[in-house]
Amino acid sequence: MILGLSLQAVAFAPILGRPLIMWGGLSTLVLLLLTGTVAGLNRKGIHTVPMIWHFRLAYLTILLVLVHGIIGMLLYF
Repeated sequence: MILGLSLQAVAFAPILGRPLIMWGGLSTLVLLLLTGTVAGLNRKGIHTVPMIWHFRLAYLTILLVLVHGIIGMLLYF
């Protein structure tokens, strides 16, 4: 329990009419696509976004995937 709230209450808390867990999944997808776009642009020689940002975005994506996945799995266990 987080501050007196159950995990389900936090995960399904409505934000703009949708549950928080959905926004986590959408954020994860956007970060994944952005990470791939940065790598693809750099591979084609378009260096408007430095390659270091690819690695930073990748680490952030992995962190968000783990948090999102753990919260999603804990809802059913």
